[in-house]
Amino acid sequence: MELDNIKSSAALIYDEFIQNADSRTEDWLLMSSPLPQTIIIAAYIYFVTSLGPRIMENRKAFDLKGVLILYNFSVVALSLHMCYEFVMSGWGTGYSFAMRVTTCWLYYFSKFIEMLDTIFFVLRKKNSQVTFLHVYHHSIMPFTWWFGVRFAPGGLGTFHALLNCVVHVIMYTYYGLTAMGPKYQKYLWWKKYLTTIQLIQFVMVTSHICQYFFIKDCPYQFPIFVYIIGLYGLIFLFLFLNFWYHAYTKGKRLPKVLQAQTWAHHTNGVMNGNAGHEKDE
Repeated sequence: MELDNIKSSAALIYDEFIQNADSRTEDWLLMSSPLPQTIIIAAYIYFVTSLGPRIMENRKAFDLKGVLILYNFSVVALSLHMCYEFVMSGWGTGYSFAMRVTTCWLYYFSKFIEMLDTIFFVLRKKNSQVTFLHVYHHSIMPFTWWFGVRFAPGGLGTFHALLNCVVHVIMYTYYGLTAMGPKYQKYLWWKKYLTTIQLIQFVMVTSHICQYFFIKDCPYQFPIFVYIIGLYGLIFLFLFLNFWYHAYTKGKRLPKVLQAQTWAHHTNGVMNGNAGHEKDE
């Protein structure tokens, strides 16, 4: 029965796409077709996994300190703005669908801006940071969100976007402070808690979307997005759990002075200021 529901939902989405169901976003940047974003995402993956590292192989790493400070705190400002817009469009006040659609598109577009995370890694020759988790995250988010903005930019399917914006305020504040130099590292003992926050995020996303199955007569127009969001939450939960295990339980991302210590010795929140702070995604 559930499989039949998924098939019927997929068929409905296809029919709505052919009929240009939501004309409000049809003429917006990147929204006329999924093809432009697919080309951008494919180019991004090719550059960060192949072309970029080959170009930088015999070149000196770029010093992007100023750029990184500006970039990270700009993402913080953008994320704060989107938090406010999501709250004001229904998650904290009266529901405004027009405002929610605009905010959803802005959230979607911000995923392309955040691809700069990986590009900066490549330009700084931090290729060890260009992991499957990182690239998968930055690729799948804009791709799936195109369909969300085009067909279902309202309702319970946008809760994870609000939550993600809150998490990004915390994350990119950390990254911005890290980029400011060693003298700020003594204030950044909470590095490993970033992953904890992300894990909590995915648990909340999965739990929230699952309420759909317990609500009688829920009028959500495209139930397939419920399955996509639920699957997204579970996949990233397991990927980040795997990261947590290898990064902190095994100590691979801890300061060297702590790597030989037991887990009990470094869970009190006091981290050495000489940590090599890199992005966890």
